[in-house]
Amino acid sequence: MAEITAALVKELRERTGQGMMECKKALVAAEGNIEKAIDDMRASGAIKAAKKAGNIAAEGAIAARVEGGRGLIIEVNSQTDFLALQDDFKGFVKDSLNEAFEQNLTDAAPLIASRESAREALVAKCGENVNIRRLASVAGDTVGAYLHGHRIGVLVVLKGGNEELAKHVAMHVAASNPAVVSPDQISADLVAKEKEIFLQLNADKIAGKPENIVENMVKGRINKFLSEASLVEQAFVMDPEVKVGELVKKAGAEVVSFVRYEVGEGIEKPVDNFADEVAAQVAAASKQ
Repeated sequence: MAEITAALVKELRERTGQGMMECKKALVAAEGNIEKAIDDMRASGAIKAAKKAGNIAAEGAIAARVEGGRGLIIEVNSQTDFLALQDDFKGFVKDSLNEAFEQNLTDAAPLIASRESAREALVAKCGENVNIRRLASVAGDTVGAYLHGHRIGVLVVLKGGNEELAKHVAMHVAASNPAVVSPDQISADLVAKEKEIFLQLNADKIAGKPENIVENMVKGRINKFLSEASLVEQAFVMDPEVKVGELVKKAGAEVVSFVRYEVGEGIEKPVDNFADEVAAQVAAASKQ
């Protein structure tokens, strides 16, 4: 039998969301085979913590569909990444995406309501909390999509161009995560805040310098900030010698909008301390 190490227990715990002792018992019973331990835990219904309504579902998958100048992107959350890789969950995501697309939905609320029975059935079967979190629908001359695994998804709308170009821009958005399409979409408040931060961080360098020099320093920082945050001003990841805006313009097109989803972004996730949990388990055992 393989040695039941702390690292093995930790891995099983991360993949199933179960407690340390439950994971250790499962590994002992499975003679150290982690895949068998997972199967046994699922079969016995041990992976059931997420049935509690308050459990946080911050893992999951992004899915997208593009057809006929329309695009739709959806995020469905699970409690563990393990479930996100299973066929039952993938099927739920695919069916939800197709239903939303075929009904031309622009908001997640109707989809959440119509898919509730299927969601409850999946939760009962897998023992994890599952939620349809959000969706976005776009339309335009040209729509392209890119999925980076199951964790990041992007839709890009172009005026002109073709789907291949839109997909390449979507790949760039996935990698670079711009805030807006162009600099003029960044609010004056955000620019003012960036200026304030720059002045605070560089107070020592600025002290004693002429006003016009300081203004040029600030201008340079703001221009850099605008280019870093704006899609069309960013260096294209597949060819850093050209900006995204230039790339698209050469193809006779224009970026209209983009949507970028990343699994779990904005969800406050619980932070587990494995060392503390071990210490607590040891302390509890010593009192018995």
